[in-house]
Amino acid sequence: MLVPDAASAPAPGAAPADATTGRAPTAPQPAPLAPGARFFPSLAAVYRAQLSRARVARIPLLFVATFQSVGIMILMRGVVDGGSEARAVVAGSSVLVVAFVALNLLAQYFGQLRAGGGLDHYATLPVPPASVVLGAAAAYASFTLPGTLVTAVFGCLLFGLPMSGLWILAAVVPLAGAALAGLGAALGLLAPRQELATLAGQLGMSAALLLGVLPPERMPDVIVWARDLLPSTYGVEAFARTFEASPDWAAVVFDLGVCGAVGVLSLSVATWAYRRAAVR
Repeated sequence: MLVPDAASAPAPGAAPADATTGRAPTAPQPAPLAPGARFFPSLAAVYRAQLSRARVARIPLLFVATFQSVGIMILMRGVVDGGSEARAVVAGSSVLVVAFVALNLLAQYFGQLRAGGGLDHYATLPVPPASVVLGAAAAYASFTLPGTLVTAVFGCLLFGLPMSGLWILAAVVPLAGAALAGLGAALGLLAPRQELATLAGQLGMSAALLLGVLPPERMPDVIVWARDLLPSTYGVEAFARTFEASPDWAAVVFDLGVCGAVGVLSLSVATWAYRRAAVR
């Protein structure tokens, strides 16, 4: 009786039939990752997104900030006639618009973003942390230029000051805005609770109001020293000097340089605070 041939067993030491002769099996390689996003394109993307988001919601608040500064100048007109005090009131009221938007509202925004988990969305994006902070700060600061210009023109008409130096606002607004926006973002990101971020923003704006609008000649020395610690003070001083008959441009450049240096420092702190808050 014929028996079917059994499958022949492989000879001892022989390689499997499906193995490739002379080559070891290779493990699958992971797909290469896409290159990281560059800083400036990421900054432009965040800026456009924040600008379109805040365009509708922030315009009424900008109107409130401008109306507030104009109201302060009208009140101060009853006690200030002219001279250096009038220059301080107009310059301080104009920069107060920047403080209201860049410091107060940005502190509230980042405090709300942290409390609501919005930082998780940005943390998943392949963008540098600095571009998120700078993009949001630049978007908020962009809304301050129209209100600052309207306030300055109204103040010049109210106190009889020359308007020939209003062009300096093109430098004062971005530099003072960068310093105050970095401070506001840092306050919002470092505050443990959203309510504390709102409180810190309100206190910062109140300090800019009291120390920036009131003439320094009528303040005690302790308040003047505290005034020198506020970043917006140097923007106020730079703007106020342009109302003089012969402005000290060296002092104006120095004040703007201080604003720029404080802006770099405050935005760096805000970037560090963003990294710290995004990973917790």
